[in-house]
Amino acid sequence: MDNNTSRHSDSKHSAPHSPGLVAGLIGIAKNLLALVISRIELAALEFSELGTHIVKLLLVFSLGILALLFALAFWCGLIVVLAWPTLGWKIVLILAAGFTVIALAMGLYVRALLGQGRIGLPNTMKELRQDRDALL
Repeated sequence: MDNNTSRHSDSKHSAPHSPGLVAGLIGIAKNLLALVISRIELAALEFSELGTHIVKLLLVFSLGILALLFALAFWCGLIVVLAWPTLGWKIVLILAAGFTVIALAMGLYVRALLGQGRIGLPNTMKELRQDRDALL
């Protein structure tokens, strides 16, 4: 009996320690939480860089648009004054049609740029796709 008891106690001590189901799930949850936090930090970093560039871009773009509007107004005024004796009110119609065509072309161009998906945080989206592929 002494031999049987010692063998039983040895098998308890010599068996490799394997984590239980709960410990494994906790480990997976910790790793998943760390992964989510890492992705949130990456997105925050990209958003901060994107925000700085967008503010600069908007400022320069706004000043450029303002200058363009003044130039356009003066050129249109000059064209109307010079063409009024020969064309009359038709010059206003011609200018309105021309600006409408330009506005439509610019709108279609912006729509095409947005359709290419260049404004979608490419590094974050790439990492999220890799995470999805690794998990599935």
